[in-house]
Amino acid sequence: MNKSTRVLITNDDGIGSPGLHALAAAAVRVGLSVVVAAPASEASGSSSSITAVEEDGKITIEERQLEDLDGVEAYAVHGAPAFISMIATHGAFGPPPDIVLSGVNRGANVGRAILHSGTVGAALTAGINDGRGMAVSLDTGMHPKKIHWDTAARLATGLLPFLMEQEAGSVLNLNVPNSAGPDLPEFRTATLTRFGIVQTTLAERGQQHVRLAIADTTETPDPRSDAALLAAGYATVTALQPVTGTALPSLDALPQAASQA
Repeated sequence: MNKSTRVLITNDDGIGSPGLHALAAAAVRVGLSVVVAAPASEASGSSSSITAVEEDGKITIEERQLEDLDGVEAYAVHGAPAFISMIATHGAFGPPPDIVLSGVNRGANVGRAILHSGTVGAALTAGINDGRGMAVSLDTGMHPKKIHWDTAARLATGLLPFLMEQEAGSVLNLNVPNSAGPDLPEFRTATLTRFGIVQTTLAERGQQHVRLAIADTTETPDPRSDAALLAAGYATVTALQPVTGTALPSLDALPQAASQA
């Protein structure tokens, strides 16, 4: 991999996120052609939404200068991460990227709950546009004493040659323990656990409102899952499949009345 490999760095935590800056810096260090484009404000939980703020039919894109990243093009976009990933494939920030790196997200993205993640949504959008994507998240927990962004950034760039060997449309989800030391965490391939690390529940239902609560998941994860392996100190790698259809039984035998209901 070299300067001819073009990488878009985005996220859902916003253009000011230190995780975004760490990921961009790591990509520059390994000699990639880097452009940064991220939401102007936080867009967590935006999934694969392609919403954006329009004014007179135009979406505002502001050029930014990121600290310690001299010479790297950077843009704050008034739109969701998947929207940014989508317009990048159409040349909004120069030549379309070979890879979309999304992160480093503050907090793990594991289990089926990744459906709602803007970080993952940007990577999946790269995949459905015949690119390659990787979502990168750091398992910081709720109240970390220190956040080791560079650990996740270094592991992500180390995984890029493997990603480039995969066919177009491939998407990886990388979760990294929040640790530092001379030895980086080992990679482990992982399945998606049934739930995320936390679950959202309905705490109250009123006449004109609902109130939600977030609680730790009590279910014991499968030992091969991303949640279990991440808790054991491994950097988990899960291959994701962008949206696709699946086979259905024939509908020919359905009664005519049912088909007209």
